[in-house]
Amino acid sequence: MSTTGGARAAIAPDSLRHTMARLVTGVVVITVGGRHAHGMTANAFTSLSLDPPLVLCCVAHSARTHAALTAERRFAVSVLTADQEPVARYFADKSRPSGEAQFRGVDWEAGAHTGAPVVANAAAWLECALVDAHDAGDHTIFIGEVLATGHGPDDSALLFHHGRFRHLPG
Repeated sequence: MSTTGGARAAIAPDSLRHTMARLVTGVVVITVGGRHAHGMTANAFTSLSLDPPLVLCCVAHSARTHAALTAERRFAVSVLTADQEPVARYFADKSRPSGEAQFRGVDWEAGAHTGAPVVANAAAWLECALVDAHDAGDHTIFIGEVLATGHGPDDSALLFHHGRFRHLPG
């Protein structure tokens, strides 16, 4: 139900960013393998459906991962543990190398179903095939069918809240 009578509210991007910063989110690294290898830190990721098994992630149109995911149509998601903040910071750094070179200093292995890098010792991981995409403002909502999952022994969590990483012990 719209409270604006159908008119678009004039919400400044900084105001929305400040408000949404209050939402606690998990932190993941989304990776794409193949000729368009790339990775990025994200917190706009969630489960969508159990049957069929679907997840979604939101990626800015301007992100290098956007083009990589669109081209390769397969990706992996590594859910980070509390002690993997350096990995999250690395994949959030726009000055890191592009392509396969960005994975040289990261411990990972190729996913069996996608070839996409899966971060070693992640709390959990998923391999996905892209099944749908929807443009939404300056982002695309990518929907992936889950092909495989797994989890590591560490059940701690890396969280993001109010513009900072937070750690939730296991």
